[in-house]
Amino acid sequence: MIRLIIDGKNIETAPGTTILEAAKIAGIEIPTLCHLKHVNEIGCCRLCVVEAEGIDKLLPACNTKVKDGMVIQTQNERITQARRLVLDLLLSNHKQDCFSCSKNGACELQKYCDEYGLERSSYDGTRIKIEKPERNAHPFLHYRPELCLHCQRCVSTCAKSTGRHAIILRKTGNYNIIEAPFGDDWKSTLCESCGNCAQACPTGAITEKRRKDYREWDVRHVRTTCPHCATGCQFDLVVKNNRIVDVQAADGPSNHGLVCVKGRSGSFDFVHSPDRIRYPLIKNQETGEFERASWDEALDLVASKFTEIKKKYGPESLAGFACSRSPNEDVYMVQKMVRTCFGSNNVDNCARVCHSASVAGLAMTLGSGAMTNPIYDITHDVDCIMLVGSNPEEAHPVVGMQIRQAVQNGTRLIVVDPRDIGLTQYADIHLKLQPGTNIAFANGMMHVMIKENLIDRKFIEERSEGFEELKEIVKDYTPEYVGEVCHIDPDQLIEAARMYATAEKAPIIYCLGVTEHTTGTEGVMSMSNMAMLCGKLGKSGCGVNPLRGQNNVQGACDMGAMPTDFPGYQKVTNPDVVEKFEDAWGVPLSKKPGVHATDVFPAAVRKEIRGLYIYGEDPVVTDADTTHIIKALESLDFFVLQELFMTETAKYADVILPGMSYAEKEGTFSNTERRVQRVRKAVDLTMDPEFDIRLDTDIIIDLMNRMGYPQEHLTSTQIMDEISSLTPSFGGISHARLDAMNGQGLQWPCLNKEHPGTPIMHVGKFTRGKGWLYPTRYTPSAELPDEEYPLFLMTGRILYHYTTRAMTGRTPGLMEIEGRSFIEMNEMDAARLGIRNGEPVRTSSRRASIITTARVGTKVSEGETWMPFHFPDGNANWLTHAALDPFCRIPEYKVCAIRVEKLT
Repeated sequence: MIRLIIDGKNIETAPGTTILEAAKIAGIEIPTLCHLKHVNEIGCCRLCVVEAEGIDKLLPACNTKVKDGMVIQTQNERITQARRLVLDLLLSNHKQDCFSCSKNGACELQKYCDEYGLERSSYDGTRIKIEKPERNAHPFLHYRPELCLHCQRCVSTCAKSTGRHAIILRKTGNYNIIEAPFGDDWKSTLCESCGNCAQACPTGAITEKRRKDYREWDVRHVRTTCPHCATGCQFDLVVKNNRIVDVQAADGPSNHGLVCVKGRSGSFDFVHSPDRIRYPLIKNQETGEFERASWDEALDLVASKFTEIKKKYGPESLAGFACSRSPNEDVYMVQKMVRTCFGSNNVDNCARVCHSASVAGLAMTLGSGAMTNPIYDITHDVDCIMLVGSNPEEAHPVVGMQIRQAVQNGTRLIVVDPRDIGLTQYADIHLKLQPGTNIAFANGMMHVMIKENLIDRKFIEERSEGFEELKEIVKDYTPEYVGEVCHIDPDQLIEAARMYATAEKAPIIYCLGVTEHTTGTEGVMSMSNMAMLCGKLGKSGCGVNPLRGQNNVQGACDMGAMPTDFPGYQKVTNPDVVEKFEDAWGVPLSKKPGVHATDVFPAAVRKEIRGLYIYGEDPVVTDADTTHIIKALESLDFFVLQELFMTETAKYADVILPGMSYAEKEGTFSNTERRVQRVRKAVDLTMDPEFDIRLDTDIIIDLMNRMGYPQEHLTSTQIMDEISSLTPSFGGISHARLDAMNGQGLQWPCLNKEHPGTPIMHVGKFTRGKGWLYPTRYTPSAELPDEEYPLFLMTGRILYHYTTRAMTGRTPGLMEIEGRSFIEMNEMDAARLGIRNGEPVRTSSRRASIITTARVGTKVSEGETWMPFHFPDGNANWLTHAALDPFCRIPEYKVCAIRVEKLT
């Protein structure tokens, strides 16, 4: 350890610590304008200068390492005059319009000029001669060069933190110039609109345009968790007069001070959207129109109709879906209502159509169907990342940023994806396989690993079972055979197997490109097989890591919104588990597994399901084969939706119950790495007399009581206490403990109040005992191209929108960036069909036909296409195939056959 003295304080710190860091540890503030730890450490502003005994010149504290015996002064007349000079010179080139500047009150230059008594500069600046005009065309971001200090925080943040390199530092003679990509050409730049540069800027040079609507003294900050993907980014909602006006990133364990464009700009406009449903609605069965109702009228009707259906057709005739965007506490109450009031296990959530294959597959091979390692662990200090069927730059952007960081720092990258995703430009190897051939790829990898003895035989012998059977199967998956099946280069497959197997730290990261197939569960198990063969489980920097799609889809499964599991994956077929919940809830419970969500719709058509309750899901938009979903909803005797907006699904409801958004309630989300984090109330819309909305858990509790179950009123805190009392993996989790964790959250399993949580799963032993090397065999997709429908269609997400756009579609800037449906086509297919880039085309499958816009290029291979499903003007799910995985009942969104035609 290094011992030194700073301002008379004896300090002990580790070698390599800077004076700035050592002073901070001692509670001593040293001013800086350019410094961002690990991001911008160039020491260019010189505001942080300090005096060291025995050294004549002043030292920059931000990048001077401590030495044993140092005696440092951070405040004296010499230092003060030096800092005043720095500020004086900076101010000479800074336009002083502080009263009108949107950063007034939050500007660091303003703060230090006030602190050091500087009102105006004594110098005439020279930069004005070479500065370019402001750049203000971007929908969110604004650059004013006359306010720029050239500290390079924005440049370094964009390059090092986000890995994007969209902001460029250029030279003109003796001067540096910041090229910010917010001018008229902003759409053609590398900018992802994340706004991390604006948050890093110490002045008003780069700002979010919405900052003009508030000043720091007008607002309060509420720490919460992002409502979009399952990365679980921490941020502050900035609230002025009961209205959210901005988002500022916080330093959370999964995002480290970063957010994406959806998190920063798509997380609050929808909360205050004028088209929020403001009171209960009951459909007039004669006119088909919705009419306003009181809460008593609506809840009494729902309770009486569900009770009537249950009495006439039995408990199995009712089903309920929980919302994977709602807090854990809400999901818990939904599944409790279905089990205690409906009397069945017919409860599910949207994991059924995205990552149910991960839950089922990893539970079978490892014993727990969740991500094995934390995000930070698999994106920092790793040797190789194997990314399979995942496009994190767009679906999990902050994870994508951290992968770009890793590659910049020397991590090797293997991308296995049918498209040229953004990360392929950084990849050492891109295996651009044919859609639906993941298992053949994985078996080919294992063939090479076994043949070249790249496997961990000790790990296999001690911690796994099934090796000999799997070895016999993959013997036939030679690189040449797999090359033919997957349409990839056999030599690249061999190289990828060697690269992954020989790396000491190498995580597998995968997403819906693996799960959304009729063989999705086996595809997940093949990911597990590869990791297990190489001993890359239960250790840092490794593991099998599904990136969950929605903010609380992990939590929805954890909370038991599944037809087979009570909370904590406790099986409904286990008599001891059922007895425990019967004792706790005071009623008999069904021991029969329920109907999966994707099976509920055909069951509704067959009149086996008569009543359906859905909380916050929009299956008309999100589920495969839209025609089939609409037919099912129209077949129901009674359909209730608890929602914020009049969605496509809401149009088919008999009753709509208006709930509250994440920003209006307390609770928790569980992110993709099993980290339980707090959600906090920021605004109360019921202060407006036009809003007759209610807390969602209160709606559910009232409904339960009306259906005859004596459910006492519980706060979100009390609901979590009940969860922890019945769920061993949540045994040590409470709101009070999470609030005391300084935003770090807790990763389950967390067995008791003293348990620290479990960052890495399966250390020393798998949850199921020995890991299972499952005997996976390649099976082609259910629907392949033919003469009538000659093209593959794949579907997925884009950066600027989230699922159905219920949230992001209400942010005008996001719609300006990307607001319409499109289909990616290969240039060879387009040429053959006479289709030009940007022209409308008719796209048809065996189920439907839609009009969309062609985007012609080479992102997809010849014979393949790709569409997002966000946009109503051409929703891909009219086309997709509802063929289901036999294990988890997930639809095959990633493969169906289509044709594309030029419009005449």
